[in-house]
Amino acid sequence: MKQARAGIRGAPGESPLAGKFALFAECLLTGVWIALASLPLVTYPAAFAAGSRHLGRHLAHERGGLREFAADYRSALRGGWFVGLAGWAALAVVRVDVRAVRAGLPGGELVGAVGVVALIAAVVAGLRAAAAWRPGASWRSLLGQAARRTVLDPAGSFLIVGGLAVVVCSAWFSAPLALPVLGAVTAAAVAVEKRYRHR
Repeated sequence: MKQARAGIRGAPGESPLAGKFALFAECLLTGVWIALASLPLVTYPAAFAAGSRHLGRHLAHERGGLREFAADYRSALRGGWFVGLAGWAALAVVRVDVRAVRAGLPGGELVGAVGVVALIAAVVAGLRAAAAWRPGASWRSLLGQAARRTVLDPAGSFLIVGGLAVVVCSAWFSAPLALPVLGAVTAAAVAVEKRYRHR
């Protein structure tokens, strides 16, 4: 099985297209796992962290599957559920801001725009933190460092925003399509973090 997986990823003499298709298929599968692991709503940071670790193993030609994903997910949940709860609270605040804009309150447009931009930045920082997560890592430390990288690496952050836009468009076109595409967003975050480390 391990040899077969290694062969899919690019054995000598194999078409590069086969390896790329295998990575794409792994991203889609990971997206479904992330979606299922996020069903309790506050568990999405742990789900993205486990998905990032899974894709990292795939890219490193290491053995990994659902069992390893589940183990990482359980480990990331130790502090990740609180991060998920904070994310929903931030979304609720931005929703109030948007309602203020629609109600025509003075200064509402500025407050609403700032709130939406801050929410997008927080989502990007959260994805970058999840991509950098390792067992035993502190979510608070990861988020602080990811927030700095979000500002210091705008090109990488915009790449992640582009991935998020693809998820939104997929959900608008057909909601089930957004589930596997979550894996592509996770892969984008993993690639952005790897690119930043090698700079």
